[in-house]
Amino acid sequence: MGRRVADRGPEEILSEASPVEPPAAPPALAPEPRPAWWRRAPAWIVRYFREQDPTFWIAFTPALAVSALLFVRSPASNYIFDEQEALLANPYVNGNKIPFWDVWKRDFWGLTPERTIGSYRPIPNIIWRLLWHLSKLPWLHHWVNVVLHAVNGAVLASLCFALTRKRDVSWLVGGAFVASAVITEAVTGVVGIADVLGGLGVLLALAALRLPLWLMPLGVFGAVSLGLFSKESVIVAVPLVAFAALVWAPAFHPGRPWRFARGLGALAAAAGALVAYTYFRRKFFPITLPADLAEPLAATEPFGKRALHGFMRWFQQPRMPKDPINNPLVNADFPHRVAGALRVYFRGLGQVVFPWTLSGDYSFPQEPVPPKVVFPQSVLGGLGMVAPPLAAAVLWLRAWWKERRARREGAELPTAALWPSLLLAVGLMWVPIAYFPHSNIPVLLPTVRAERFWYLPVVGTSLVIGATFALALARPAWRRAVVIFIACFFGFQAVKARWHALDYTSDLTFWRATQRSVPNSAKAHLNYSVMVGAHNGDLPKRLAINSEAKRLAPQWPMAHVYYGDTLCRMNRAEEAWPHYKVGFELGPNDPNLLALGLQCLWDHKAIESRHDELLEMAEAHPGSWLAYFATEIVQRGAEHGGIEKKYRPRGYDEGPKKD
Repeated sequence: MGRRVADRGPEEILSEASPVEPPAAPPALAPEPRPAWWRRAPAWIVRYFREQDPTFWIAFTPALAVSALLFVRSPASNYIFDEQEALLANPYVNGNKIPFWDVWKRDFWGLTPERTIGSYRPIPNIIWRLLWHLSKLPWLHHWVNVVLHAVNGAVLASLCFALTRKRDVSWLVGGAFVASAVITEAVTGVVGIADVLGGLGVLLALAALRLPLWLMPLGVFGAVSLGLFSKESVIVAVPLVAFAALVWAPAFHPGRPWRFARGLGALAAAAGALVAYTYFRRKFFPITLPADLAEPLAATEPFGKRALHGFMRWFQQPRMPKDPINNPLVNADFPHRVAGALRVYFRGLGQVVFPWTLSGDYSFPQEPVPPKVVFPQSVLGGLGMVAPPLAAAVLWLRAWWKERRARREGAELPTAALWPSLLLAVGLMWVPIAYFPHSNIPVLLPTVRAERFWYLPVVGTSLVIGATFALALARPAWRRAVVIFIACFFGFQAVKARWHALDYTSDLTFWRATQRSVPNSAKAHLNYSVMVGAHNGDLPKRLAINSEAKRLAPQWPMAHVYYGDTLCRMNRAEEAWPHYKVGFELGPNDPNLLALGLQCLWDHKAIESRHDELLEMAEAHPGSWLAYFATEIVQRGAEHGGIEKKYRPRGYDEGPKKD
């Protein structure tokens, strides 16, 4: 029956007799207002980078945001510089008469092998042709570069994380690549798609090194093939991917590194891709070898020279133009050419770290042939070519020795502490080798210097910069100063990249900025003068700027003809004639310049008074375009209205000729 009342405590009796109401809950406090998004954003960003591993998709989001913020150009932008030839004048991209699959029979500019000016890059042409049906605005086409650049940055960051398992290192390497200001031209300019796609091919080949040994060669072969059909300079992937496979094997495959097997497999796959690409191009895009490659060298020549000559005969690179205005080194002997190339390389390295000046052109005489072979910048450039690979070899051998010792001592993951050596070894080996095809040392290029050439080398500099920053951050005594320095470094890179991307607002803006950045480039002054006349109609200003181009390059036919053309357009045809005459005689086989000048003289009724002089010039240059045009306009000018229409130069900002 339970306990008696006497056995219960007073609290129990009281609770049964008169239950007490529970105390009232305190009044609810109003919830604190949620901070505005812009107050929460910094903490969210910090957590994003600190708490998440930079796998590809995690790294892609910030990479795309940074790439768009730094490199997207104005939607109102028009076609600038090489974009006019690569897209507007490209008969494959914007024409309807060329079958789609004839892309394999056309060069980068849509030309056939007989008319090629080099650069066999079918994949960019395929992308451009597909996009051309969506929009003809360059803004859409350059967005491909922006997105692909973000993809490349995400691949590089995720690759570094797989290698080091360290978030800070991976984010720093990826950030150094994505925000690099020196490659603005490659990302913001439409023509830079070749460089960005080439970089994608090489980075995918590096990512393929993580695959099992039996599958890795297939991945490397496919990735390198993608790169080669985008840009020829991806040839550097053959040694670079093989070296990376050798160095990174213990990190990617700690259980079974098999470094030499993986290195040889990667080398064979990359070389196989090069061989397949070369024979494919030779079949579908056959060329006639230039005279200097038509025959093998004599056995008395040095072995290195004979080997390079033999390779070039086999590779059959499409003929590239040689213009001393675009590349003054074409007129230099080999020692001075190497000295000038090393000077350009050293200056480019400086731009990677401190991009104070960025420009879309470095033509004559901005980068002239050096007067002597040995001078500070050529010596420093030479050291920059030779010292990094030697240091890379030492770092790799040191890491290999440490790894073997750690394995003997029973360490489970002996590569965990070796990530600095692994990153630095590949990065230091990467930079000079990736740049070498663009150096003008093995082969003369159409241009002496271009910042887009640094797209692939910047992969290596990013490995070095990211690893160096991470090592410095690991020192507690330096941390505060290092954080400030890193913030300043990335801030400066971002500002310079964004500032240079603004130069692509229009062709007028581009050439004005170029003229200011490289005041010794005659081409920059001349093109700016043309833009001033075309957009603003300011012919007196065009004449003044053109005169500076003529002063800088007195032997350049175009400077004289364009100066005369400006005077002619100002209805001063008689004053224009002496300048036309100098330009015609300096360039008697330039049909576009000759047609431009003679047509303007015809339109301003200034040909008749020059009949005798024109016929004398024709007699002095037999068999030349000057002889043909001078005779034609004197004898049949009335019939054709000046120069025969099919020979008149394409108008500014126009597509290919219809006739």
